[in-house]
Parts: sequence; C-alpha cells; structure tokens
Amino acid sequence: MDIIIQTLPLLWRGLITTFQLALITLALVAVISVVFGIMSVSRHRWARWVTTLYVEFFRGIPLIVNLLFTYFGAPLVGLSLDPFSSAVVSLTTWGAANGAEIVRGGFAAIPRHQGESAAALAMRPWETMWYILLPQIILPVLPSFTGLFSILIQATSLASLVGAMEFLRTSQIIVERSTLMTGHSPAFVVFGFVLIVYFVICFSLNLFTAWLERTIGRRRTRRVSASLQTAETA
Repeated sequence: MDIIIQTLPLLWRGLITTFQLALITLALVAVISVVFGIMSVSRHRWARWVTTLYVEFFRGIPLIVNLLFTYFGAPLVGLSLDPFSSAVVSLTTWGAANGAEIVRGGFAAIPRHQGESAAALAMRPWETMWYILLPQIILPVLPSFTGLFSILIQATSLASLVGAMEFLRTSQIIVERSTLMTGHSPAFVVFGFVLIVYFVICFSLNLFTAWLERTIGRRRTRRVSASLQTAETA
C-alpha cells in the first residue's frame, strides 16, 4: 500500500478529472435523453424519424469505436478536440441514445387515456407533457437510468485510450513509472485500488438512487392519500 500512499495526490487529481468527466457527461445525457425521448412520442413524423435515426445509429456503434472516431475524426472536419472533450462528446452521444430509448419506454408505460383526457380538457400539448406525462415517468425510468449512469461512470475509463488524464490513465502512468524505477510492477496493488474506488462510486450511486426512489414513492403516495381524503370530505 506504500505506492498508493506515496502517489495519492496524483491519484486524487486523476479521480477529480474522472468526476468532472462523469458529471458533465451525466448532465448532458439526462437533458438530451429527455429531449429525444419527447421527440420520439411527438405528433410530428419528422421528429420521430430524427430520433429513430439518432438512437439506432449511436446504439449500433460500440462505445470505444465512437470514442476513437470522435477523437481522430474531429480534426478532419475542422474541429480540434482535446482528449477530455472527445470523451465528453462520445460518451454523451452514446449515452443519450440509450437514455432516449429509456424515456420513450417510460412514456409507453403511461396509459394512453391520460393524454386524451388532457386534450379533452383543452390543455395545450406542452402543458400535457409538463404537468401530466413527465412527472409520471420519473419513477419507471429511474432504475434504468441508474444502470445507464453506472455504465457511463465505468466507461469514463475508456478516455485513457485517447490520453485523457483521468483516474485509470493516472494509475497506468504510476505503474509504468514505478516499474521502470524499481524493476517491480505494482500493477496488482494499484489496479486493485482502482477497482475498489470504481465499485464504491457505482455502489454509492445505486444506494442514492434507491433512496431517491423510495422518497419519491412515499411523497406520491401521500399526495394520492391527501387527494382521496379531500374528495371524501367534499
């Protein structure tokens, strides 16, 4: 464990970069997934076609291929992306494609008569979406999004392939330097530490999501009970 203690500042910097990459990616994936998820159930055919093309294209490409294509292909179209930006773009496009499919599945789980009832009450389409449909898909899609977010956090390690100085890349450099200087490889200890850290991050995310799911469920139950009591009183 001496190698871990001695290189802790360097590992910490790599972990901070991983957190930055993960947070930016997860935020972008959440927003883009909702946008394309809404487009997938739009009344406009062009919106559904655009969503289908986007989802099928990026879901059909391995993430590592998407990352390498983004990094090496961007300069060919006049975009100079550093390794961190390339990782953000590739992880976001891949994750949003999968997230859009999750959101579409959430909308499909809502009974159709709810949208029809909202239209009968002269609610605008955006009002129906914002006040009726979107609140109802949060609970159904939460477990699937948790799985997707865990995969994306683990996938940040792929950024090391294009030179991003994230947690795994930092660990690789520590192993290489230590092997050259001492003649002994600390790979088992260093990568074992990396394994434990990734496990703790993803496990904590799962615990937080489970807590969030229970909290939302309890609040929804209380609201329904209050509405029923109000109706009985009236």
